[in-house]
Amino acid sequence: MGAAIHPTAIVEPGAKLGSGVAIGAYAYVGPDVTLGDGCVLHHHACVEGLTTLGPACEVFPFAVIGGRTQDLKARPGKPGLRVGARNTFREFVSIHLGTQEGEWTVLGDDNVLLAYAHIAHDCAVGSHLAMSSHSALGGHVHVGDHVNIGWNAGVHQFCQIGDHAMVAACAKLVQDVPPFVIADGNPAETKMVNRVGLSRNGFSEAEIAEAKALHRLFYRDGLNATQALEKAAALPLAAGRVGKAWLAFVRESKRGLA
Repeated sequence: MGAAIHPTAIVEPGAKLGSGVAIGAYAYVGPDVTLGDGCVLHHHACVEGLTTLGPACEVFPFAVIGGRTQDLKARPGKPGLRVGARNTFREFVSIHLGTQEGEWTVLGDDNVLLAYAHIAHDCAVGSHLAMSSHSALGGHVHVGDHVNIGWNAGVHQFCQIGDHAMVAACAKLVQDVPPFVIADGNPAETKMVNRVGLSRNGFSEAEIAEAKALHRLFYRDGLNATQALEKAAALPLAAGRVGKAWLAFVRESKRGLA
């Protein structure tokens, strides 16, 4: 099935459109864009730059997907944006390309970004992110899978957010958030285990208890990160999926734990 393109839309020569693509009134598709099968661009939506959207993505009015980075280090070239399948970008969402030639901003599958959310250059986002309105990721942020970012939250450049974590509304995140926990505040601090999120995603009560034990060890027992890491690595829970994910994240953290 061919693309359905409104007569007022602009699709530049060179753009690649998959089967069943629908492009609404006054939408814009740049010459280096690839739209996967079944993508929908509503009226006034914009997809530009060296951008690939996987199948069944939906771009709502006035969103700009693949805009030029705001990083002042940028030079002429074609950095890119790669987006997986079934992502939803609501009104006025903006996602920027990488900074330099050969650098990419990357999103996985099944992410939902609500109105005015922003993902900056060179971010690496996993799958199943729920990102609320007016929240923003600075450049080079890494986000795991099944993460929830609340309304108006701001994430500093180069921070990392682990799988199944939550950043609460209005939080100012300047350090890394381990998997399975909730961070809140200005600056954000890790408050508790994300019990509801873990339950919804099939974690057992025993695994939730392991996450709580790790949270207590790292945040309540008066140990520094090195001491807590050594102690946690010696526990039986270090062999489970919760312990493995937590310890791997802490070992790779560059900005310290929130």
